Amino acid sequence: MLRTALRNVLAHKARLVMTVLAVCLGVAFVSGTLVFADSSAAAYRAAATQNFAGVAVTVSAKNPPPGAAADQPADALDDALARKLADVPGVAAVRPSADGVATLNAADGTPLRADKAWAHPAAAYVPGANGKDSRYPLVKGHAPRNSGELAVDSGTAAAGHLRIGDTVTLAIDGPAMTKRLVGIVTTKDTRVTAGGTLVLFDKATAQQLFATPGHYTGIDLSATPGTSQFELAKRVSDVLPADRAEATTGSAQATQQAINVDSMTRGYKKLPMVFAGVSLFIGSFLVVNTFTMLISRRTREIALLRAIGASRRQVVRSVLLEALLVGLAASAAGFVLGLGIASVLPDILGTSSDPLPRGPLVIGPRSIVAALGVGVGVTVLAAWLPSRRAAKVAPVEAMRTAEQPPSVHQSRIRAVVGLVLLALGGGLLISLTGAKDASEANLQSAMLGCAVLVVAMIVLAPLLAAPVIRLTGRLTGRFGITGRIAQQNALRDPRRTAATASALMISTALVAGLAVLGNSTGQALDRQAATGLGADYVIGTRTPTIAIDPAAVQRVAGTPGIRTATAVTDSTMVLGGKVQSISGVEPETVKDVMKLDLTSGSLADLGPGRIAVSNTIAREHGVRAGGRINASMGMGGPGREFKQYTVAAVYQDNPIAHDVLGARAEVAKNSFKPGSVQRILVRTDGGKVSKTIEDRLRTAVGNNPLLKVQDRKAFVREAAGTMGELLTLMYGLLVIGVVIASLGIVNTLAMSVAERTREIGVLRAIGMDRAGIRRMIRLESVTVAAFGTLLGLAGGLFGAWAVGSLANGAMEQYSLALPWGTLLLVCLLSLAIGAVAAAVPARRAAALSPLEAVADA
Repeated sequence: MLRTALRNVLAHKARLVMTVLAVCLGVAFVSGTLVFADSSAAAYRAAATQNFAGVAVTVSAKNPPPGAAADQPADALDDALARKLADVPGVAAVRPSADGVATLNAADGTPLRADKAWAHPAAAYVPGANGKDSRYPLVKGHAPRNSGELAVDSGTAAAGHLRIGDTVTLAIDGPAMTKRLVGIVTTKDTRVTAGGTLVLFDKATAQQLFATPGHYTGIDLSATPGTSQFELAKRVSDVLPADRAEATTGSAQATQQAINVDSMTRGYKKLPMVFAGVSLFIGSFLVVNTFTMLISRRTREIALLRAIGASRRQVVRSVLLEALLVGLAASAAGFVLGLGIASVLPDILGTSSDPLPRGPLVIGPRSIVAALGVGVGVTVLAAWLPSRRAAKVAPVEAMRTAEQPPSVHQSRIRAVVGLVLLALGGGLLISLTGAKDASEANLQSAMLGCAVLVVAMIVLAPLLAAPVIRLTGRLTGRFGITGRIAQQNALRDPRRTAATASALMISTALVAGLAVLGNSTGQALDRQAATGLGADYVIGTRTPTIAIDPAAVQRVAGTPGIRTATAVTDSTMVLGGKVQSISGVEPETVKDVMKLDLTSGSLADLGPGRIAVSNTIAREHGVRAGGRINASMGMGGPGREFKQYTVAAVYQDNPIAHDVLGARAEVAKNSFKPGSVQRILVRTDGGKVSKTIEDRLRTAVGNNPLLKVQDRKAFVREAAGTMGELLTLMYGLLVIGVVIASLGIVNTLAMSVAERTREIGVLRAIGMDRAGIRRMIRLESVTVAAFGTLLGLAGGLFGAWAVGSLANGAMEQYSLALPWGTLLLVCLLSLAIGAVAAAVPARRAAALSPLEAVADA
């Protein structure tokens, strides 16, 4: 039986290649996405990680103690302390630093990767005894020497198209500034090499920007051989002013940073893992279907082995050995191909404005185990199920016919199981139609319901194949006898047809469901903006800790074409133990830029101690206009003070106004930066929106890369950011599903043509020409693709309708809106896939000689 297994592997080379290809591609998609997941997570960690290699101890400043004298220095980190630390026993080197964050514009004036503030390190170029800073080797130009000069790394220069001599606009945390680019350096800082930017200043300028003149933000110490970090930290602490500076070991900093970075980048692991899960799920169908057809073709061969004395166990073991050999070979090839997929995914999923961090491929044990699990585990399991079924068939019965249709009993069991799963999944989704919010519990229930619904569709697919294909047969029947034969071929083995169509069905369901949710949510957000935003432009900061230059408000108001410019200060307010967002507005002009639907009260009454709240807040706290509410405004802390606020008005929920409205003068006193402005709402003359006006506004705010100038459409697009990520995922899933579905159809048709060699020969012999044969195979492929597409659309639309109720509960303007163009494109693409996938099998079938095909045993 061992020799038989080896001969079977090598006897049919074409069949072997097709089988290995099917398994190889399943392994490639799974291992590739897992390697991409590990690599992208590592790249994101690197982009947010400061390198502490070689740092034994870092000395940092403490905040001034309460009641400290006004003239007391903020910290003691100066050159005198650096010289003192150099004399501490065990210190090998002292490296003071003045570090911070700086965001800059590209050469065309657009912000350069501005949304990744944690990946924009800025530092002082601190030359050593040789006049060079070993951390930043110069490759062009010279180091910054005064406050008007800066240097950047080579990656930043390339991404921003910056050259020596260019004037660069940048910002730290306030107004924009301009400096001349005089040098380009290289760096090993992982925050930069993984996709960030680096800006270097001369020492005095960096100290002024990030610390205080003559002081540093930190002093790094390296240890002599044999000196431990903890021992050195103790010695250093003994010479530090205990009230103004402290020492921390490098290992402690690395540990704390690892915790912070892990929480920061945890979400970036989810998207690749979804791709991996879908690849595994869909790829398994390709492998299982391939081996099911393979064993079906060998039913007579297995029966012959049984007839000459082989036991059932020997037959099954022989087939499993074949599957093991094929799986091992395909796993190796698939893993190599998966590395190629992992290397191109960042380019596919990233954009020019939001590129994914790049880094080396990370090959972890998870991806290797997954490759073997799919390549060997799924392959052996895929071979075991049909081989066990084939081995149970009596030899005489198996040699009489190669086709073994499922028994009535099996069909009934399948129908019962499928209907039960359909009832469970559908019932769970329908139960969510009354949900009032998108809570985590409701989202988990929705995901579980969708998963059960997909499984139910897979189980019921063979039973639905006949009625659905007969329905689509009315179209293929228009092609005459070739269309009718194609329909009958698709109906010949419903299980095979269903398995072939399953990959396309799953991907279509995902795409259709997400497309409907994305379109519905986008329109709802657009309606929200239309009903809540009266401004034509919104100028805002990228983070709430950044402030707009107050003088910029006056410059914006004086810009040609601008009718009104109103400043808004954003802060927080604690109500009932929850932190809510509060917007500080000018009561006199707020109606010009915000469309507020008041249910009671008047905004004219806003003032000290008087606020307006949204309907949701009013309902949660049981207050109305004229009522009082206990709250605390501002960032505060554990000892924050609460006081009674009078509710001056209640308004319909409005994302522009946030949860609470207050008088700007009062909110500004309690903002993150007292007296600051976070948004400017702008009305233009005649409501005009144009590139010219946008450029004028950018100029008015100094082309500050920390600020966003958005018209209504851009503002809505950003509000739909999460849904935009889902839509990106949707297209990625579509690509995966399309590729795997195409290969599944090709594999199925290729083996089907081999099975029907005699049948095709008879058709040729009785007069069907080569074009008719090709047309028949193509129509069969399109029929299978149409079957998968119809089931996928039905499941996706039902899931979107049910899950959409969660958004409806959280968003009053939400309503189901079908993206007809996208759905039509999905249908046409699926049919095109069927036609293209049939090209090679159809050509092979048409090339068969009639006499040789009829005589083929």
